[in-house]
Amino acid sequence: MPAIFVHLSDIHFGQERDQTLYIHDDVKRELIADAARVVHDLRGGAAHGALVTGDIAYSGKAEQYIDAAKWLDQIAAAVGCDITRIQMVPGNHDLDRDMLSRAGQLLLDDIRAGGAEEYEKVLSNDLDRGTLFARFQAYGSFSEGYDCVLDTQGRYSTNMRVELAPGRFIKFVRMNSSLLCHGKENDEEPELLVGERQFTIPRDDGEEVVVLIHHPLHWFKDSAAVSTYLKSRSRLLITGHEHNLKVAMETIEEGTDFMTLAAGAAVPSKSETAYIFTYNIIEFDWDEDSDGLAVTIHPRVWNPKMTRFEADDARLGGPSPRFLLGCPNFRASARVVEDNAAAKPLDPLPQVREAVVEMVIEPKDLEKGVAVPLEPPNYRLVLLRFFRDLTEGERLKVLSELDAIPSDSNDRITQTIERRLFDWVVQQGHIDDLAKLIDRYIAGKNEGER
Repeated sequence: MPAIFVHLSDIHFGQERDQTLYIHDDVKRELIADAARVVHDLRGGAAHGALVTGDIAYSGKAEQYIDAAKWLDQIAAAVGCDITRIQMVPGNHDLDRDMLSRAGQLLLDDIRAGGAEEYEKVLSNDLDRGTLFARFQAYGSFSEGYDCVLDTQGRYSTNMRVELAPGRFIKFVRMNSSLLCHGKENDEEPELLVGERQFTIPRDDGEEVVVLIHHPLHWFKDSAAVSTYLKSRSRLLITGHEHNLKVAMETIEEGTDFMTLAAGAAVPSKSETAYIFTYNIIEFDWDEDSDGLAVTIHPRVWNPKMTRFEADDARLGGPSPRFLLGCPNFRASARVVEDNAAAKPLDPLPQVREAVVEMVIEPKDLEKGVAVPLEPPNYRLVLLRFFRDLTEGERLKVLSELDAIPSDSNDRITQTIERRLFDWVVQQGHIDDLAKLIDRYIAGKNEGER
């Protein structure tokens, strides 16, 4: 059974300022209904999650993520997946540029004039790094709720992998390409950097990597290094930003392929002369004959005459093109199985098996040797509501009421510390108390809105 994901990009919540508001809202409602129909007709009939490749908001404001949260919940419910099973990366529109100080502007100018060396100097300084990451304040709380932690050290993040067959996994790796965005960047004279701090993806037998990043490769000053690294460590790169749906396949060496999927836009920017609303349904499956990764894409495009989504037959060569990727890490797992076969007879692979989604430990936690306790059944949902649906002030009040914050503490509570305190409360066995307090604050806000 394949793993099914809804792929969304460039949704731009908050850009509507005139009559286009009604058009965009109608398209978003139609997208939910269309995704439900497409997923229902696939094997399994339900999605395993959603992938969002940036630009959830239009200007990185908290109220834009409130609207996005409601919409993503509706999509998850429509396609039959858990509302917490969403992987996301930030885009250039997920930055709140109003939070950039003059010092921050000087830092950006210095990095753009230089390169990787200047970038590393900034990332190595806590104050400088904090100045740039401050622009992600609203996005950071939103993504933390989905456990898609925005790594403020400038490293990649990962927390989800999917078992497609026994010993065959895909792992989603999230990269941030938007830290240096300022609003006037372009791909003709690239100024953005991915940075070598994100070049640390391990190779694991049986596990192939799917990378999510907002900008395509040619937008980076260090594009040659990024391209070389990703083609050697991952099988599939999924990007957003350019609003132009396309696929590229490349054979890296015999038996090893690399695929790039550039997304269209769920809601293109207002400046475009013609709205081409698009999104994808993606199936990931293990191909037994080649021991490879099969990627089937169901591209969906808005038909302005019929005012509905339908199969996009034009851009990818058909309504449901299937791409087969040679996977050295899958084959490496098979060799391990063969080496052990003499010692222990193996059961035959089942004819039909449901893909299994599991949450994994972030790499920075592995480096620190952090012991991650077993999660209570409702942990993911409580985490989502705590960070996504409460304001910073409300979160601090909740933590204070549960004695997670000392009454005489004068320390600044960063989002990283909030997460540690949240997990401490859970480890103390008070997750039900945490959920009740979250309910109380949300109910209070809803009452105030009436």
